[in-house]
Amino acid sequence: MTRFSANLGFLWNELSLPDAIRAAKSAGFDAVECHWPYETPAADVAAALQETGLTMLGLNTTRGNPGENGLTALPGRDVEARAAIDQSIAYAKAIGTPNIHVMAGFATGDAAHATFVENLRYACDTAAGDNITILIEPLNRYDAPGYFLGTSAQAAEIIAEVDRPNLKLMFDCYHLQIMEGDLTRLLVDRLPITGHVQFASVPERTEPDCGEINYTHIFAHLESLGYDAPLGAEYKPRGTTEEGLSWMSSL
Repeated sequence: MTRFSANLGFLWNELSLPDAIRAAKSAGFDAVECHWPYETPAADVAAALQETGLTMLGLNTTRGNPGENGLTALPGRDVEARAAIDQSIAYAKAIGTPNIHVMAGFATGDAAHATFVENLRYACDTAAGDNITILIEPLNRYDAPGYFLGTSAQAAEIIAEVDRPNLKLMFDCYHLQIMEGDLTRLLVDRLPITGHVQFASVPERTEPDCGEINYTHIFAHLESLGYDAPLGAEYKPRGTTEEGLSWMSSL
């Protein structure tokens, strides 16, 4: 049976993070994940997770300055990038989170590639002792023009070059359908290097009950491939979060 994780960056984002965790539990989610939890004391989040029995599956490194979207591939910003990595690892340790999405940022070229690789090695080596997996996520060129990481093929090459067992792909069906399509075959190819799967409708990025992706097929396909971890519901609700949750039973 398919299990789901509520991404609290989009779902119940009008609530405090501890209350959003409680709301996700009440709605029947099996886990939670978030974007940037750092303004909420880790002790408060840990208490809500313990109360509900949920795991916070993942969180992101900070975006950086206003208008930025990560620091890890930005040449000359290594000190800030590694401080952001250290911050995310410390927070993840405090709340028992097994995955960290390390955000690349807006960059291009060979220097950005080399910077990204070296900072990812730092992240993986620093996180390894706490059994934390580092994730990298391709973002589509319409929502994040100029973002360094744009395709799963680029991500696969970087994962091979970094050569650390705790570096994996964040397979976001929304972004990868826009950039590459053919998700059925792409999942077969990329699942061996995938650490987490997320989903939303395309092109609206709303509940997964509309648009061009047949998630009944995708969820069944993932199950047939042996993927049994909770799938991340990272979509923007059309109305309130509760009003849009019928997909959890219909799919």
